[in-house]
Amino acid sequence: MGGTLYLVSTPIGNLEDVTFRAIRVLREADFIACEDTRQTLKLLNRYELKKKLISFYESREGQRIPHLLNLLREGRSVALVTDAGTPGISDPGFRLVREAVREGLTVVPIPGPSAVTAALAASGLPTHRFLFMGFAPPKREALRKTLRSLQEEEGTIIFYLPARKIELFLDALQEMYPDRQVVIAREMTKIFEEFLRGTPAELRQRAEGREFRGEATVLIQGAGK
Repeated sequence: MGGTLYLVSTPIGNLEDVTFRAIRVLREADFIACEDTRQTLKLLNRYELKKKLISFYESREGQRIPHLLNLLREGRSVALVTDAGTPGISDPGFRLVREAVREGLTVVPIPGPSAVTAALAASGLPTHRFLFMGFAPPKREALRKTLRSLQEEEGTIIFYLPARKIELFLDALQEMYPDRQVVIAREMTKIFEEFLRGTPAELRQRAEGREFRGEATVLIQGAGK
């Protein structure tokens, strides 16, 4: 019988945001496959866990998948984690899960933190319907094309965004969605957690001259007001 692939959600900032079950699975797994070993070690050290780590970041997914599948076929258990949040959600993991499912191996989700749901819940925008788009296109024209295609979407629209791109993103929103309410969630669960709310023009003015770091989650009011 094959082993089990556990998809373990990890904190998006505050290391206390991890479930008892996640810690138990990380403790009991034979191997931990992680996006960045340095980042994962912070969590493991916090909870005094020592495990064999296997590097599994985006550009090496293709090389690592056969090795991880072999471990699973041998009956080993593998816990997959990313730097923050839920594996496979705009993070490495989807391809490994797909291959494991195709082979009939057991895949078990260990629910926990997610920047998408945390930002949506606190945004003040409608939560009954939303569309998660992952990371926004980095180039201006591709971004404008994507935003144009979503103008009739009735649910709240959610993007991940490198924080340094916030002003560029707001410029595009000001052109496409000038009257919509927008929420920028950044540094969630950390000391400097911040939610910025307003129209694109209002937020653009507030962002002027600020140096944003890390990643942000941006939520846009849908057409179904």
